[in-house]
Amino acid sequence: MDKTIGFIGLGIMGKPMSLNLLKAGFNVTVYNRTESKTTEPVLHGAKKAHTPAEAAADSSVIITIVSDTPDVESVILGENGVIESIKPDSVVIDMSTISPEATRKIASRLKEKGAYMLDAPVSGGEQGAIDGTLSIMTGGEAMIFERCLPVLQAMGKNIIHVGTNGMGQTVKLVNQILVTGTLNSVAEALIFAQKSGVDLEKTIDAVKGGAAGSWQLANLAPRIIERDFRPGFMIDLLVKDLNLVTGSAGEMGIDLPVTSRIKEMYEKLQAEGEGKNGTQALIKALEKITGVHVEK
Repeated sequence: MDKTIGFIGLGIMGKPMSLNLLKAGFNVTVYNRTESKTTEPVLHGAKKAHTPAEAAADSSVIITIVSDTPDVESVILGENGVIESIKPDSVVIDMSTISPEATRKIASRLKEKGAYMLDAPVSGGEQGAIDGTLSIMTGGEAMIFERCLPVLQAMGKNIIHVGTNGMGQTVKLVNQILVTGTLNSVAEALIFAQKSGVDLEKTIDAVKGGAAGSWQLANLAPRIIERDFRPGFMIDLLVKDLNLVTGSAGEMGIDLPVTSRIKEMYEKLQAEGEGKNGTQALIKALEKITGVHVEK
């Protein structure tokens, strides 16, 4: 396949993903609203674009990974957006987490231009983006997925085609339900352990290899007991995702009581100024509820 890629969005996840594409030998043109974030990719051989349209103009694949549904709509469909310069038979791979319905609408607009879309949201956090080991759940035409697989393989390891446009985003929302529920359990378990007086580090080591093991326990529990709330994934972004979850659940006529309660705790943390912290800061909400402070 043509190895020219336009890459739009160089945040916590996007920048290392763009660097991995460069390492894999792709010719990458980068765009970011805050121009200073293009510096590192450019030092590693990327070209710099000044608009999304410029990033797309000479690219066979255009990757977007930005914060929210309106941001994706803006960089793809807005003024100086991808749609203004995209070539027929090119592919937009949106790796943001956004509304499944908005994804289908964007895909329809691109189809009018003779272009294709894959929705390919990711899981694995900042470290997964750095290591190139992200899980990538992908919606779109199977033929287009197969064509773009080498691109996705430069950024991830567990890459699954899950269905038509919008289904990648739907599976990502399933992922977020699981992530938040598991992290809530990790936080409650640490509060229980702290109150009981057992050694927290030894407790984590004792249970993480068994049936209770999880990514959140292995990676975020040690951060919690160190009071390290630096973001691998920010609370602000998780609240956005959980709003998508509860919105989609409402459209289907189902209630998700535990997920809704966790969302409320995160929203309270956000209101208290914790939005830029990592999702492991959920422990702070539970500490207020229980009166137990967790620290090794």
